[in-house]
Amino acid sequence: MFEKVNPSHPDKMADRLAGAIVDLAYTKADNPTIAVEVLAGHGHVLVIAETSLTAEQMPASEIDAHIFRIFGNNVSGEVVIVPQDPHLADNQQSAPRCGDNGIFRGVPVTPEQRILTSLAACIYDRWPTDGKYTIRGYGRLAEPHFDVTVCQSCAGKDELTDFIVPLLPTPAGRLKINPLGEWTGGPDVDCGATNRKLGSDMGDAVTGGGLMGKDLSKMDVTANILCHLRAQRWGVPVECICAIGDETLTLHGRDGRTEEFPVADAISEARNYIQCLGGFESFAEWGLIRP
Repeated sequence: MFEKVNPSHPDKMADRLAGAIVDLAYTKADNPTIAVEVLAGHGHVLVIAETSLTAEQMPASEIDAHIFRIFGNNVSGEVVIVPQDPHLADNQQSAPRCGDNGIFRGVPVTPEQRILTSLAACIYDRWPTDGKYTIRGYGRLAEPHFDVTVCQSCAGKDELTDFIVPLLPTPAGRLKINPLGEWTGGPDVDCGATNRKLGSDMGDAVTGGGLMGKDLSKMDVTANILCHLRAQRWGVPVECICAIGDETLTLHGRDGRTEEFPVADAISEARNYIQCLGGFESFAEWGLIRP
């Protein structure tokens, strides 16, 4: 059972804006510390950023440009920039260390998660507006069935049906399309908040924090990425636990494998992953379960 939302869902728009602001921070410093929260809806966007950068380094006008790009010009934006807690900031001064406490578990992506994510991406290519989709797999492994629900804004039920049916595996099971009827969706219909769609981003994985809107010293980002990547490579769930100030990170595979490396190396691998995706905003579009 799995739920996926597309990049124009209000929660994903909030994640994308938070990611865009982290991208901006990395243009101002090589290793900024920043954590961004976004709440948006009904014509209003509130951004609060805790960061090592000053308001002069991160002018509100540059953040406003991302607000209007993602949410449109007819919104009012409020930007609050505050310094990071000095104890947390001091932790990062002399060497790369874990910037928070946390538990993390990466899990191999399942066939139904791949099916739904691929379907969501195809629908979004055709209708780049708010959408939310669910899937439930059942039946024998040799001949699985999938119940699929599609809620896609700005699209009629008949045209969606004609578009979707050829994309589903057979036998497809039950397909339910736009139970509410035609709707417009977006942040004028619902509010969006950062890190509210972790199930969509992570599937069956577990985290004690949120993926989006944070720099790479936050293990909520780096450890989750590494656990996810190792889970795909090893084919088993991979777990990690860390505390503020730790200088090493250890991953534990469910099959008994372990991998330990300095936090600096973990951050470097996570940075490469984010860069390959095109940045933190691109990461926020689909999370770890990607098309």
